[in-house]
Amino acid sequence: MSETKTMTVVVAGSDDEGVAAALGAVGAAVSRIEGVATRRSLADAGIADADVFLLTDMADASAISVAKDANPDVRVVTYATDSLPEFARAQADLALDPALFSPDLVAEELG
Repeated sequence: MSETKTMTVVVAGSDDEGVAAALGAVGAAVSRIEGVATRRSLADAGIADADVFLLTDMADASAISVAKDANPDVRVVTYATDSLPEFARAQADLALDPALFSPDLVAEELG
């Protein structure tokens, strides 16, 4: 019998839409970073072992390269109405607009 691995997600940025709660509702282990995502706050949140880094604030897009440096296999998902800056586009796996994708749909698809 195979054991199902719990998806781990680090969420950085404001979460006005409630995507962290939606991820938790589908069984994901969610860590939140309050304030700016720094190397230390990402490490404290468990980025080294995370499956997904979900960023909701494009002003903090430089955190994407820090997260990828700490965990090259982490899947980077942005969930914001703002555009992803050019310098971060190559490292993001998926960019979603909250106006088009509900938190529940995002959680269902990632889970």
